[in-house]
Amino acid sequence: MAAPSSTTLVNALAARRASDETAWGIRIASVLFITALTAAAAQISIPVPFTAVPLTLQPTVVLLGALALGARLGSASQILYLAAGIAGLPVFAVSAVLPPGPLRLLGPTGGYLMAYPIAAFLTGYLAERGFDRRYLTSVIAMLAGLLVIYVAGVTWLGLFAQTGNSVAPGISAAYLTGVYPFVLPDLIKLAIAAGFVPALWRLLGRSD
Repeated sequence: MAAPSSTTLVNALAARRASDETAWGIRIASVLFITALTAAAAQISIPVPFTAVPLTLQPTVVLLGALALGARLGSASQILYLAAGIAGLPVFAVSAVLPPGPLRLLGPTGGYLMAYPIAAFLTGYLAERGFDRRYLTSVIAMLAGLLVIYVAGVTWLGLFAQTGNSVAPGISAAYLTGVYPFVLPDLIKLAIAAGFVPALWRLLGRSD
């Protein structure tokens, strides 16, 4: 079982600095970096046949960022990302079928997007309790966040999403278009990404 801890990777790096101002600067820069990385990951999207939901690197970036930042900072990075999208900045995935700007949150992918801050908080919460120190527990922390994204995404897609003049397709259809095509790719990406933060902890000489 992972040992309780209140120190995340970013906080450990910040604590090595001489002044509080520099430490907070590192935290703020880290949040902005994950926000920008989430937006960049959205631009690498692959359309999937029979669904309006594209395959992107965003869930992996969201969860990996939370693993490094912790609950509050990880969640803040995703709130900032959504705020940028609502403000009309081009941070969402480019798509010919999904609505642009703030309307994206009402469309088929809205549930996934709105779940990012919650998923980041959960994964970050587990990271603050030592789940980020080893590969296996990092996988568990990221899987917990990924489950939140899928549950929220499927619920929104099946029951509430606005798709032109059509009604939401229902939960069964949402699983076919919003889960099954993405589970294996997301698990592969997660399995690769989960080793990054534990490796950085080893470089810092603090694996326990």
